[in-house]
Amino acid sequence: MNESRSRLPQVGTTIFTVMSDLAARTGALNLAQGFPDFEPPERLRALVAHHVSALHNQYAPMAGAPELREAIAAKIARHYRRQVSPATDITVTCGGTEALACAILCAVAPGDEVIVFDPCYDSYEPIVTLCGGLTRHVPLLRPGFGIDWQRLADTLNERTRLIIINTPHNPSGTRLSAEDLDQLARLMRPFAASLLSDEVYEHMVYDGIAHASVHGNPELAARSFVASSFGKTYHATGWKIGYCVAPAGLSAELRKVHQFVTFAIASPLQYAIADFMRECPEHETELPLFYAGRRDYLRRCLTASRFRLRPTPATYFQLVDYSDISDEDDTRFVHTLIERCRVAAIPLSPFSVAKRPDERLLRLCFAKEEATLAEAARRLATL
Repeated sequence: MNESRSRLPQVGTTIFTVMSDLAARTGALNLAQGFPDFEPPERLRALVAHHVSALHNQYAPMAGAPELREAIAAKIARHYRRQVSPATDITVTCGGTEALACAILCAVAPGDEVIVFDPCYDSYEPIVTLCGGLTRHVPLLRPGFGIDWQRLADTLNERTRLIIINTPHNPSGTRLSAEDLDQLARLMRPFAASLLSDEVYEHMVYDGIAHASVHGNPELAARSFVASSFGKTYHATGWKIGYCVAPAGLSAELRKVHQFVTFAIASPLQYAIADFMRECPEHETELPLFYAGRRDYLRRCLTASRFRLRPTPATYFQLVDYSDISDEDDTRFVHTLIERCRVAAIPLSPFSVAKRPDERLLRLCFAKEEATLAEAARRLATL
């Protein structure tokens, strides 16, 4: 297609694909793209095999298998004490990314403004652009990646149609608190904007701290889409299955888009996950301890290196500061890591519109076997 006809002329291949392809070509250890190198729970895999053989291979209902939507509603009530309707408020999607895309597509019209917080996940703005909307970028404060409330207040206006938050936050590994959500609710009160909360790492919050979800804030929940991911929770990113929860009116609009994007998600996966959620609800509550162990193991292994480690209260990503090692910008330094250490990482700068030339931060994924983390840290310590 001629570039002048492109709907997304400024968009190329994502940094995740670029770095994973480079890792595969060079044989590097891939701590770049956020996927585990271990398998989903054995019982869940057995349930998928069962449902493949149990006549669950045709279309599921457009909004999702009723059994799965009921299990999701029970989980939300259990974790966040919010009652949602499986019939009207929950839509099963092709991963968290489709949930995000459908929410934006149904909420944003040409000329509308959408607020995002940089650094932010790279799928948000392209969908806003396809809608004819305008993305307003509010930089997060350093070093803790908190929201600049005054900057947000100055950016909100009558044209603001949607605010997108991501908590726990990719790429920084930080999280919003319940007090942060209260402050957000106060600032949004005078405006008609909706909220899209990307919570795909909801079960990866550490050190005894509970995840502060929009589900737990009634004022925000009444005007919000909340996107979640089974792929993240069950170590099955390749299954591409997630869901979006929103009040009935918002969900009805989201489903209008969803039915023409994917219509329905793989039936055996839906029925298997529904069974697993009922049989093994402890998986979600055990996940923080499981991933905190991986985080702490990587951090111990990296003490022999010259990288400085940022705090990681959530997600399965560790930010490292390499300013004691190199003056190269981050997009160049990740290639240095490939060339010299055979380790793939993600630079932080592609997540932001405004570049910070003095920032020297990389994102490492610790959703890996300990042997992978130890070998990666050994190689990184040679710099």
